[in-house]
Amino acid sequence: MARQTRGTRSCAHMPHSLRCGNDFVQEPFPFNIRVSMAVWNALYLKDQRFVPDAGKTPEWNHGAYLVNGLAHCATCHTPRNALMAEDDSRFLAGGSLGTWYAPNITSDATNGIGGWSEAELVQYLQTGRVAGKAQAAGPMAEAIEHSLQHLPDADLKSIAVYLKQTAAVGGTEAQPRYSYGTPDVKNEEALRGATGTVDAGWRIFSGSCAACHQATANGTGNGEYPSLFHNTATGASQPDNLIATILHGVDRTVEGHARFMPAFGDAASFTDRLSDQDIADVSNYVLTQYGNPATAKVSASDVAVLRAGGKPPFLAQVRPLILPALVVVVLAVIAFAVLRGRRKQSA
Repeated sequence: MARQTRGTRSCAHMPHSLRCGNDFVQEPFPFNIRVSMAVWNALYLKDQRFVPDAGKTPEWNHGAYLVNGLAHCATCHTPRNALMAEDDSRFLAGGSLGTWYAPNITSDATNGIGGWSEAELVQYLQTGRVAGKAQAAGPMAEAIEHSLQHLPDADLKSIAVYLKQTAAVGGTEAQPRYSYGTPDVKNEEALRGATGTVDAGWRIFSGSCAACHQATANGTGNGEYPSLFHNTATGASQPDNLIATILHGVDRTVEGHARFMPAFGDAASFTDRLSDQDIADVSNYVLTQYGNPATAKVSASDVAVLRAGGKPPFLAQVRPLILPALVVVVLAVIAFAVLRGRRKQSA
C-alpha cells in the first residue's frame, strides 16, 4: 500500500509530484517505497543528539536546540540539493517551497536578518508582523499560528539570539528587502479617472488593492493591512512571495485575532479571480511603484508556474524516468549474466 502523510489546510506549497487532497498526500512511485530511502539515509541522515556548545551562552544553546530541533527552521529556510537534502554550505540561506519562498534568515545584514533587532524577531515570531519590515503568509503564517505564538517569551528570545549569531550567508539582494519604496499618491491621483491607455497593473491595483492598502500603499494604521513599501514581499530580488500572496491571500490568527487578505487566485471567494496576466501586471506595478523595481519583470508564465505549485524539484522532474531506467538496468544485468554464462560454457 502506498505510504500516506497528513496534508495541511493549504496545498499551494506542495511539490508538483504530490497529489494534494483534503486529508492526505499520496506519494508516487518510487517515493512510496520505504526501502528507497536507505541510500538517502546513508548519505544524508543526521542521526545525532544535540550537543551544546561549551563556548556559547545557555541562551544561545537553547536557541540552537529549538531552531535546529523542535522548530526545524532549516527544513524550509535552507536550500536543497538535487536529492532534496539540505545544503549545509548555505544553512538558513533561503529555499523554495513551491509557490512560496522561505527567505534567508542568517545574520547577513543585506540578505538575511542582520538588520533586524532581537526584539523585532521576537515580535515577528509572536505575531507574524513587524511594521516596516515583514508580515507572515503561507507556511510561515501556519507555523506562527499553530506553534510559535504559543512559545514562552524566553524561548523566542533564545531563537532570536541564535539567529542573530548564525554565520552570514550572502545572496542576490542589492540592499535589505525591507528597505525599498516610498508612499506614492501622485501616480494614483494622476491616473484616477484617466481615459485612454493607462497602466493595466494600476487598474487592478486601484480597483482591487487600494481600498485596503490605501491609494498611497501605506496600509492601515492598525496594521490590519500592511504597507506595500518597506516590505520584504515587495523588496525581495525574487517576487515569488508577492505573487503567492496575491494568488492565495493571507490567513493567520494570532491571540484570537484574525489577519486576513482574500485570495485572487483559484481559491478566490470574496474577490474576482485574476488571470495570470492580471497578476503579472499588478505585481509589476506594485514592484515598480513601491518595491524593488529591478524585479518588475513578472510574466504571465511566471505566475502560471507558481499557480500550479512552483517549479518541481529535480527528483520530481526525473521521477517518470526512474522506472524505465530501473527496467533498463535490470535487463542489462540479465543480459550480462547470460552472456557471461555462455562464454564460460564455450570455454
